[in-house]
Amino acid sequence: MITTQTTLFSEIEKVIKGLNFASITEERKTVLQPLADFIQDKVSNQQEIRINFICTHNSRRSHLSQVWAQAMASYFNVKNVFCYSGGTEATALFPMAAETLKNQGFQIKTIAEGKNPIYSIKYGENAHPIIGFSKKLDDDFNPKSEFAAIMTCSQADGGCPFIAGAEKRIPITFEDPKAFDNTPQQAEKYQERSLQIATELFYVFSQVNL
Repeated sequence: MITTQTTLFSEIEKVIKGLNFASITEERKTVLQPLADFIQDKVSNQQEIRINFICTHNSRRSHLSQVWAQAMASYFNVKNVFCYSGGTEATALFPMAAETLKNQGFQIKTIAEGKNPIYSIKYGENAHPIIGFSKKLDDDFNPKSEFAAIMTCSQADGGCPFIAGAEKRIPITFEDPKAFDNTPQQAEKYQERSLQIATELFYVFSQVNL
């Protein structure tokens, strides 16, 4: 059976083509390299690639990372990549994070309302949707073994020195756009953080030799 590459929505392709790769410093590339190495090792051994992005509340950075990583895997045609997210506690996917992804070309549909809404997030017409909702890192929705735990916030990184079942634990922390909630710069700062995450995950997947 021949597997074909999933075509991303044109709006997402446009965002990717406009990313500023010069913004990634050599120091930051060193931080990102262990994730690229993890993916490369799995590709070389024809194994499934599971990546769980972990933050404190699983509400902003971990979701942005999960969604962009899945999209970048598709963009670079890296097969058998399964991206997840979790927190040290469950809250809710923050509406501005979902709105930011929508503005950058993702199709987002609310499939369950409530205190912790559940979203379907699509990056291509034939792509399997990402199910976005806030959950603890060890939730049954997430893998129990053979995954890389990516610590996207310094609080979770410091508070979780050990992640059960993780093959690798890699800190790649981002500043929290939450600091700008309910300010005039809110939308701009969420977009900025999302684009930083997209840029760095583009770099990670671009390092993988198929």
